[in-house]
Amino acid sequence: MKKKIAVLASGNGTNFAAIVSALKKKKISRAEVSLLITDKKNAFVRTRAQKYGIPDVFVDREAYSGRENFDRKLIRIIKAEKIDLIVLAGYMRILSPCFVRAFKNKVINIHPALLPSFKGTDAIGRAFRYGAKVTGVTVHFLDEKVDHGPIIAQKALCIKDDESLASVESRIHRIEHKIYPEVIENILSGKLKIKGRNVKVCT
Repeated sequence: MKKKIAVLASGNGTNFAAIVSALKKKKISRAEVSLLITDKKNAFVRTRAQKYGIPDVFVDREAYSGRENFDRKLIRIIKAEKIDLIVLAGYMRILSPCFVRAFKNKVINIHPALLPSFKGTDAIGRAFRYGAKVTGVTVHFLDEKVDHGPIIAQKALCIKDDESLASVESRIHRIEHKIYPEVIENILSGKLKIKGRNVKVCT
């Protein structure tokens, strides 16, 4: 039986597309993206989902009083679909503790910096403007703090002399599109061993 993935996204959906592509190429085995959930009605990621024939659900955050009530709606949707793994792909809302507790070690996020450096928004731009010589990408499990959960994988990128921000962003995105499917495959194939903050890939 195929494992079921739900993707939460708010924007363009390039990581969503990379995951679907990896599934088609069998780089992620025995799995499917069963559901896209977005909090933005006009997000382009919804167009991508429709193109791929993947069910997408728009949940209007304005219809719920408070973040927790909104997240409880997401919890009900995801549990009804019997989802095995929740993947955040440019989801621009901070998920509440009730959501994290409902899906412990079943929610992963990708961050365009080497955590714990440059947490939060505009991580690529802040690293670039700070003058960092090395930045990169981090995939981690979600916990109750922002960009804090146990790190699953990281990939470094050296910023070249006289390189533009646009170039750095492009190279970061290429890393994201490669590393995220690899992590998803390792999780769904049962290769990860988690002990506290220590995450190992067991072959």
